[in-house]
Formats: sequence, structure tokens, C-alpha cells
Amino acid sequence: MRFIVSEQRSAAGLLDDLRAELHALAGADPKDRETTLLIHPWVLADFIEYNDFLEVCEATVAQLNLEGELQVASFHPQYQFAESQPDDIENYTNRSPYPMLHLLREASVERAVEAVGDSEEIYRRNIRTLRALGHAGWQRLWRD
Repeated sequence: MRFIVSEQRSAAGLLDDLRAELHALAGADPKDRETTLLIHPWVLADFIEYNDFLEVCEATVAQLNLEGELQVASFHPQYQFAESQPDDIENYTNRSPYPMLHLLREASVERAVEAVGDSEEIYRRNIRTLRALGHAGWQRLWRD
């Protein structure tokens, strides 16, 4: 796994970093680098702007002819699923200390899905766990 912190201060600059990291991941041997977390603490702090940028990410994967090879997953400190309220605990499944883009190999995702069977069950189990913890339990995890 590669962790890279972008020093960019604009979405255009972040897009340059995204392109570079997509190229680097696509060109790397999966034995050496399976995935990349592109952390960008200085840009797209607003979740709506970040969420809109995800369309740019998908278009960039397509422009680089990497569809079917790589995908971008999203994590943000204010992540909010559609039809949820900002403080709903299930939003925490995709929350992170800083905005970040998780670059994944499609083959890795496919292997994980095959190993688990019902990939939707992972998501449902995560939500059940968070609901059982509640906000107080979540906060205890961070203190402990």
C-alpha cells in the first residue's frame, strides 16, 4: 500500500496528483503496490465540492483508459450517504480524518468479492456494527 499526501491547494492541482498516482499504480507490480491512498488535507474540505470531484475522478480513470483496471473509492471527514442525516452513524463507514481518494485495482476488488461472497454483506455488517456502537461507542474507540 502506498500512502501519499498531496500538498495541492486546488482541485486542478489535486487532479494532476490523481493522474500521476493512477499512472503509477497501473504501472506498478501488484506484488509491490496493491493500492494507493491519496490524502489531500488542503483541498476539497467541503464535502459537496469533494463529492462533485468524484465525477471528475471517474472521468479521469476513463480518459486514461484504466476502466476495468482501477477504481477510486472515497473517504471524507464529513462523508454523508444520500438519504441520510449528517450525524447518522452509518456515514462513519466512509469518514476519515482527512479527505482522501482510495485507488484500487479492480482485480483486487473482484478477489475480495469472491472470497466474501455477498459483498453487500460487508457494507451491511459495518452499518450494524456502527449502529450497535452508537456515537458514544465510536467516540470511545478514538479515546482508547
